Amino acid sequence: MESKEIEVVYADESHVKYAEHICRLIYESAQQRGTGIAKRTPEYISNKMTGGKAVVALDGDKLVGFSYIECWDHGDYVATSGLIVDPDYRKQGLASRIKEKTFELARERFPYAKIFSITTSPAVMKMNLRLGYIPVTLGDLTKDDEFWKGCEGCCNYDVLTRNHRCMCLCTGMMFDPRGQKKKEEKKSFLKRLFGKN
Repeated sequence: MESKEIEVVYADESHVKYAEHICRLIYESAQQRGTGIAKRTPEYISNKMTGGKAVVALDGDKLVGFSYIECWDHGDYVATSGLIVDPDYRKQGLASRIKEKTFELARERFPYAKIFSITTSPAVMKMNLRLGYIPVTLGDLTKDDEFWKGCEGCCNYDVLTRNHRCMCLCTGMMFDPRGQKKKEEKKSFLKRLFGKN
């Protein structure tokens, strides 16, 4: 099945019916990988959808992927989280499409925010790098206690707390729009100066 046939869209209230299924996918993926994926409730997932902070992938009426964003520190930081793809739809580039759409949503809703992701997945790290994220220490991320409470459902939470939220098994990655703008300005300057990239 080609992932191009699958629609990847911003979620809304019409997608709330998939919240329990999404929670099952998240839980099953965590079990399968044996690594940390924080548990979420159907209410939490529903709120992301109705609040315009989620992306769904649909094969007709079947939900096959999901991700969401969360704002922290009064909009200074935005986390992209909960990326999940139905096992039958993996290895088709769908995760990249969902990640790109979630990144687009974060940039539209919070254009000046630093966008970050924490993950144990090498595939997600690779997607993040393609979007302009760079690896950072967990200490560089939001200090908001509410964000870190979201990690309580992860099997590695004790590692995070023992290390005072500075180290865990997850890798922190961040996209800083100010840094991106500086790169673009430098590239434009070099092009004007030398006539090439």
